[in-house]
Amino acid sequence: QVQLVESGGGLVQSGGSLTLSCAASGLYVTDYTAGWFRQAPGKEREFVGAVSWNLGRTYYLDAVKGRFTISRDSAKNTVDLQIKNLKPEDTAVYYCVADRSVVMKFERDDYDYWGQGTQVTVSS
Repeated sequence: QVQLVESGGGLVQSGGSLTLSCAASGLYVTDYTAGWFRQAPGKEREFVGAVSWNLGRTYYLDAVKGRFTISRDSAKNTVDLQIKNLKPEDTAVYYCVADRSVVMKFERDDYDYWGQGTQVTVSS
């Protein structure tokens, strides 16, 4: 049974930093394309970024490039999302995702596995 469990969310001031972690069980993160989506209040869930399973290439939403970094830890079997220079518009529930697809996917329905989400709130 696959489980993705996020941690690390919280309340942060604008300009601050945060690291979200996703602990995977039932799959190895290096064998899956894994990443993050987010959903802000009243908005659609959107792709934030992901790392491809085969080449380890990373892809990001344009709005977060340069501020968000996704990495995998094969020893811990985790996928981390480092966020710096947080902005109030980054406030959202952040979801860890994984999929066995051999090509990068960017749509919500393309991902088979989801975590429960962790709340990130950025105060101005």
